[in-house]
Amino acid sequence: MLPYHLTVCGLDELDGHAETGVSHVISIIDPEEPTPAVLRDYPELREHWVLRFHDVSRAIPGARAPQAADVADLLAVGAQLAESRPSHLLVHCHAGVSRSAAAAVILMAREAPGREREAFETVYRLRPIAAPNQRMIKLADAALERGGALSRALDTSLADRLHLRRPRMFQTLFGR
Repeated sequence: MLPYHLTVCGLDELDGHAETGVSHVISIIDPEEPTPAVLRDYPELREHWVLRFHDVSRAIPGARAPQAADVADLLAVGAQLAESRPSHLLVHCHAGVSRSAAAAVILMAREAPGREREAFETVYRLRPIAAPNQRMIKLADAALERGGALSRALDTSLADRLHLRRPRMFQTLFGR
């Protein structure tokens, strides 16, 4: 869905991607987390953006939840990526499950309106353990003026994954 290679991973996997031709990196890390030093070892790295907020889907005391400004910053990075045409984008967060997965979906949705469901499916193929941050998806839905399409695609994709992995639980929850 994107015109470049995409990797979604966690902090502990960064070492393994240093020699894979990564040209651009988006780090989504906790506010107190230091910028990953390992990225200095990426020989082809041309651009690195850092977004700082916690992996929460609602306001929690002591945590910095993702805000509309954070999603706007991510979308601005998406615009820069569209112009610079990277060869390989790596998006990571702490575990490579929630924030980075949501960011990847959002970047795809920015480039391909109307293909929200496909964006989630692509991320799940790239990162089977992905569970995109719901707050980020909801904020992107508003920022991209998708009228709930991103949120609906998230709900549908989660239901589909639950149906495949836990059919009895799916039947209990959804009556299908």
